Amino acid sequence: MVGFVRILVAITLLVSVQHNTHFCAQIQLQNVTRLCHTRSMVTVNGKFPGPRIVAREGDRLLIKVTNHVSNNITIHWHGIRQLRSGWADGPAYVTQCPIQTGQSYVYNYTVIGQRGTLFWHAHISWLRASLYGPLIILPKLNVPYPFTKPYKEVPIIFGEWFNTDPEAIIAQATQTGGGPNVSDAYTFNGLPGPLYNCSAKDTLKLKVKQAKTYLLRLINAALNDELFFSIANHTLTVVEADAIYTKPFDTETLILAPGQTTNVLLKTKLKFPGASFVMSARPYVTGQGTFDNSTVAGILEYESSIPMKNLPLFKPALPPLNDTSFVTQFSNRLRSLASAQFPANVPQKIDRHLFFTVGLGTSPCEKNKTCQGPNGTRFAASINNVSFVQPSVALLQSHYSGQSEGVYSPYFPITPLHWFNYTGTPPNNTFVSNGTKLMVLPFNTSVELVLQDTSILGVESHPLHLHGFNFFVVGQGFGNYDPNKDPKNFNLVDPIERNTVGVPSGGWVAIRFLADNPGVWFMHCHLEVHTNWGLKMAWLVLDGKLPNQKLLPPPVDLPKC
Repeated sequence: MVGFVRILVAITLLVSVQHNTHFCAQIQLQNVTRLCHTRSMVTVNGKFPGPRIVAREGDRLLIKVTNHVSNNITIHWHGIRQLRSGWADGPAYVTQCPIQTGQSYVYNYTVIGQRGTLFWHAHISWLRASLYGPLIILPKLNVPYPFTKPYKEVPIIFGEWFNTDPEAIIAQATQTGGGPNVSDAYTFNGLPGPLYNCSAKDTLKLKVKQAKTYLLRLINAALNDELFFSIANHTLTVVEADAIYTKPFDTETLILAPGQTTNVLLKTKLKFPGASFVMSARPYVTGQGTFDNSTVAGILEYESSIPMKNLPLFKPALPPLNDTSFVTQFSNRLRSLASAQFPANVPQKIDRHLFFTVGLGTSPCEKNKTCQGPNGTRFAASINNVSFVQPSVALLQSHYSGQSEGVYSPYFPITPLHWFNYTGTPPNNTFVSNGTKLMVLPFNTSVELVLQDTSILGVESHPLHLHGFNFFVVGQGFGNYDPNKDPKNFNLVDPIERNTVGVPSGGWVAIRFLADNPGVWFMHCHLEVHTNWGLKMAWLVLDGKLPNQKLLPPPVDLPKC
């Protein structure tokens, strides 16, 4: 473990002379105490949250993951494009079989044309509740940020704390068909803060100097909650989202869905303010189910000889829990920088127009069993009414080896099979269909995808994450998408480019991307409970004709199922 930390410290020294960055990640159990509850939890190198991994654009990362716990493990490098290196992407049974107890696997990939704040997390069951950490990609050496050089950079990763084992929580929910128990606290860098029971000592304290500019790297690694964030009496300048530079804008409050990252500049006050300031986060809630209605707090302290306990403490005013209008206004302000150096290459000519409905539904309860979902059914979720069935072997291996028969169908529906008033009165039949279906795309296909929320079990915001690609968010709106009117208002000049987008509650979002990355790529709701219920699918992008347009062969140490 000491060697791992030394490598982390030395990374910026190493990287100028060496483009291979090596890490060792030991998956091990560690006792962690929060809210006066001690739990044995799965960690990387005994750290909660996990270690920060720092590299530069252009680096090749070789991360050896060794599994010392009884759970199967995979790690996903969230937001890394994995150009031709899909074997290193990480989602279990999609690009790899999991790493079993006592086994190792080296995630080997190169960061091409990306720089900014991303994160890594487990991508199997609910293990990402404790297996997560920042993944910071610095610009190439001597390439400046397109904004004021910060005095200091600080990652703040949002998480959720459970007093009981999250694996037991989802196992129970899967057995009963009902909704899972919610978390007991939200955290900043693993710390819940003073608003929770016996947690004053577990508070993130950000000590700052006056008249300085700090870069806060905000990451939402929470399991099931979109979160508002604010710092009392301070304005934040948004400069990046999902590792893409944005046109800067000022805001008092941000919204981050799980899977999203945002970099903000914090300009501290010119003179000592004679006060300390609370930074806090709490959920944005649109669904019908129960949720963790609590607030994580940290403290922004100015360096001073005056004891903090003698200073007044200011608290921020966060939006109401269901403030969809704030979320809409905030997301509409996000625009790509779209400069000569960092262009927005929005696909203008579209080869495939696709329309996917997303939302919750139900599955019938097994015979002679009582289920705790709606009206005695089981909760389910789907895309185009197909609830994804996880295979028992990896999809990418099945495709690459030509042994896909019986593993998946290449006929994912391009539109819903049955039209209905998606955001109006829900249909009587709420049952989903089940299947392992992939959408097949020839190499370099330009895609426009409209994601439409549904009201089947009530409208809800769904943060959709696409592996292997960034996409441009060209339009969004409320109600049912109108293919005749809505495209006239699309932004094809400087739309935000991201890897995770919130499908508005009771609305739709339109995205565009170029399928220039061969492999099998997962797309799913980043609310873990919805992924569990089947709100996921995968894209199969075929090889191109040229050698550099083909998926590389699998590594020799690829885990076996």
